[in-house]
Order: sequence, then C-alpha cells, then structure tokens
Amino acid sequence: MSEQQNLQTVKDAYAAFGRRDIPTVLKALTDDVEWIIPGEGVLPLGGVYHGRDGAARFFQKLAETAELTSFEPRDFVAQGDRVVALGQSKGRVKSTSRTFELQWAMAFTIRDGKVSKFREYTDTAALAAAFYGSAASA
Repeated sequence: MSEQQNLQTVKDAYAAFGRRDIPTVLKALTDDVEWIIPGEGVLPLGGVYHGRDGAARFFQKLAETAELTSFEPRDFVAQGDRVVALGQSKGRVKSTSRTFELQWAMAFTIRDGKVSKFREYTDTAALAAAFYGSAASA
C-alpha cells in the first residue's frame, strides 16, 4: 500500500470513530492487531489489547468510563507502513465528573490496508487526575 493509502485508512477510521461507528473502526483492524494504551495497571483504559476482540473491549471500556466532548486529530505524518497522528481531546470521567484535556500522538502500523498495531502516547498524569483526583497516581 502507498503512504497515501495508509494515511487514508487511518483518516477513515478516525471519521468512523467520530460518528461513534465502532464496528467500522474494528473492520479497519487486522485480526491480530496489537492495541496499546498507556497507563497499564494504573488507569482503567491502560494496557495491551490483542486482536479485534481486545480492541472492542478497549472501546467498550472507553464508553463506560469516559465521555469525549472533543476529539480532534489535527496533523498526520505518513512514512512507509507507519502513520502518526497528532491531536487533542477533551472529556469527562463518568465516575468522578472530572474533566480532562489532552494532547496526544497516536502511532499506527498498516499491513495490507489495515491497522496491525496502534500505540497511543498521552498525558497519563492528566488522566489520573481526572480518574482519581491526583496526578500522583500515575
């Protein structure tokens, strides 16, 4: 696949996520996708999720624990089979009603037109403060 095709794969997945169309997001993933979210063992969403079922569990946890009020991928870089998106999010943790605002980078590896690896880089201290009321937890 070309870099432009890889970039379009990622942009299409973001568009589906923006519509809350998680089944379409999941179709953009390989069967053996590795989905990595920072904060394993500390944050409710943190961990490594394997396969489409694992990614589906992540999205289910996200819906159960947080409400995104803004999700904005802003800049994209594509090189070879990799795409990196830079953006920001705002939201609220449902259990605490505390809000968060994050800058993030999301790295994707594309294989045969689908996402085979995803890794998010974000401010885990801001998320810990929203979930637990203290950045010291992260």
